Amino acid sequence: MWSALIPDWANRNLRLILAARVAMSVARAVSSIVTALYLADIGFSGLEIGALFVGVTVFSALVSTAVGLLADRRGRKPFLVVVPLVTAASAVAYAETRITALLFAAAALGSFGRGSGAGAGNVGPYQPAESALVADSTASDHRAAAFGRIAFASTVGALVGGLLAGLVHTSRHMGAAAATAAFRPAYLLAAALAVVAGVVAMFVEEPSQSPVGAGARPGFRWPRRSWPALWRFWVTNAVNGAGIGLFGPFISYWLYRRYSATPGAIGVLFSVVNLGSLASTLAAARIARFIGTVRAITTVRALGGVLLVPMVVAPTFWLAGLVYLARMMVQRVGLPLRLSFTQDMAHPDERASFAALASLPAQATMAGSQAFAGYLFDDVSLTAPFELAAAFQVLNAILYTVLFSRRPPRPMDDAREDHPPTTPSGPRPRSSTTPDLLYSPPAPVT
Repeated sequence: MWSALIPDWANRNLRLILAARVAMSVARAVSSIVTALYLADIGFSGLEIGALFVGVTVFSALVSTAVGLLADRRGRKPFLVVVPLVTAASAVAYAETRITALLFAAAALGSFGRGSGAGAGNVGPYQPAESALVADSTASDHRAAAFGRIAFASTVGALVGGLLAGLVHTSRHMGAAAATAAFRPAYLLAAALAVVAGVVAMFVEEPSQSPVGAGARPGFRWPRRSWPALWRFWVTNAVNGAGIGLFGPFISYWLYRRYSATPGAIGVLFSVVNLGSLASTLAAARIARFIGTVRAITTVRALGGVLLVPMVVAPTFWLAGLVYLARMMVQRVGLPLRLSFTQDMAHPDERASFAALASLPAQATMAGSQAFAGYLFDDVSLTAPFELAAAFQVLNAILYTVLFSRRPPRPMDDAREDHPPTTPSGPRPRSSTTPDLLYSPPAPVT
């Protein structure tokens, strides 16, 4: 069992990254579950919560872009250390203050509200650096499996975080001071775990092919060699960001409003969802080999969008949770494949900047749709944001198929200018994450 989770090809770097990811995912899951509920309990409206999430998204997008550009020039490791420590400080601020300006600032610095408690796939704005470090530390034929284990570690962390959200004990009509006292243990726990993630990352070593190992160069550089893939990700991620912003940060808030669910009940639900979907992350690479990476990504994205509709019309909390479980089992297949596919499409010298810039349009559209979702929750209905999000996610699946199946970009794996392919006259070696349709003329999509 252990060898299946941590195989022989997983080196020391990958093991440390996995450990840090578990700790950070627990912290993210706890804060994702409780932040919207805490803000609602101290008097924030749905529109105000949406505005806070907009600020978080905009600031995180700026930091994530800077991290990606700097990590390709200065190395990835420093960001895996510093960003979790900043998140810890932000969690302490939430535990100790109710001043609105400080809450907005701390949420932005800590990236609170990014992703749902059952997702925990996003560990913060240092993810471009982390993804590049995983890709640098792993051979191309094991890369999809490596990202599958990163997603597995996130799921384990989210499972534990969901259970720990039960530290919050609230009543229906308590005051703001009582709410701060009730939520304080959860935020302090999140802070401690973020510190653990930063400390573990201190022991990571930059691989020899990373910018630090190869000799760092000053300044920023546009990822021009990865442009054929980058503009395609801009299109698809912009649409996907609009859909995610409508519901992603609001899952626990919606359960709270729709079913009067407590933080403990929501945490238990998210833990059940994470437990039920653990196997999906490890199965991702096998599914990609069977049907192709692009087809797997588009299929799970479309199914995930469709399943939002029965989830929000479910009459009971646990029936909605059952549909949510099915959706997350599907969604978990796509997460590691998208991360691995993004790294395969990037030139090795541009991996972190490519990952950051590829997600930038998603951050912009996510910011706008989060503000719109706050309005919809307050003035239209509790189901409208989810139904609109479903349409965006299905549209994203269609665009992904068109842009990456019909006219695919050339994979950039091992394409450094100073290390040309060993077989220049023959076909390039295939990565386990890159399907046949990316190497030969694609068949018509039916």
